[in-house]
Amino acid sequence: MANNTNGTFGVTKMPPGVDIVLIALNIFLSITATLGNALILVALRNVSSIHPPTKLLFRCLAVTDLCVGLVCQPLYVYLTISNSTIELVDVYIFFFFVLLTVSPLTSATISVDRLLALLLGLRYRHVVTLRRVRVVIACVWFIGVSNASLDCVAWVLSKYKVALASLWTFVALIMVSIIISLFSYTKIFFTLRHQQAQVQGHVQPEQSSRVRSVLNIARYKKTVYSVAWIQFAMLACYGPNIVMVFLRHFGNVGYSTEVWIASAVFLCLFFLNSSLNPVLYCWGIKDVRQEVKNIIRKCLCC
Repeated sequence: MANNTNGTFGVTKMPPGVDIVLIALNIFLSITATLGNALILVALRNVSSIHPPTKLLFRCLAVTDLCVGLVCQPLYVYLTISNSTIELVDVYIFFFFVLLTVSPLTSATISVDRLLALLLGLRYRHVVTLRRVRVVIACVWFIGVSNASLDCVAWVLSKYKVALASLWTFVALIMVSIIISLFSYTKIFFTLRHQQAQVQGHVQPEQSSRVRSVLNIARYKKTVYSVAWIQFAMLACYGPNIVMVFLRHFGNVGYSTEVWIASAVFLCLFFLNSSLNPVLYCWGIKDVRQEVKNIIRKCLCC
């Protein structure tokens, strides 16, 4: 993986002009991911309506996307236009695989958090605490850093079987994250339907209590839908890269020009996810959207 530079990224395999388009696209996405996620981090600091542990998870995801725009994409662009050292390629691979692991695991944790908020009710705030969420986030980053370090060391020492095992560990972690998220949102969907049926079909309900329940369910659904869209966007952006990994190892697709182009486009799609998430935050969470508007207004007035 790290035994060459330009060959690793397929620039020499690209038709004339294609590499320029991909480099320009990655520069643009790097800027949008950096500015968008920095804006979201500032906005989240001023939003008080989101439960602190949930806000911490949102911040973790935003930090991951910020690192993609601030570190991964600039390194990728630099490596595709210059004859760089193997060490710099290893740095890129390390950060790439750390973020590739942390981002879907964090999204899966957010989906579990939303499921617990629904199932636990009033006990949720006592069970899901800042301390416990910090421990979970620390474990997620430890897993990402450990496996990425193992992958880089394996390639440096030419232990290709270990490197391959590390690669499949990454794929397995992503697949587990997707399965957890799908299970959580499916469970949320059916639980919400059941609760709504209970509220609407209750015999002689207390009017104020019924209205309050409906409003709580509606507010919760908006938050869940916004988080679900972030998860679905991640699945759409990560999916083609996972398919390409399977095809390269089991489909005997080789390393033709078409495969290099497809790999580079799928990588751009992966990077695109970090630029999409801030948009989905603003679109799905009203308080975040309002705070982002306030920040932009203040910046324009300065």
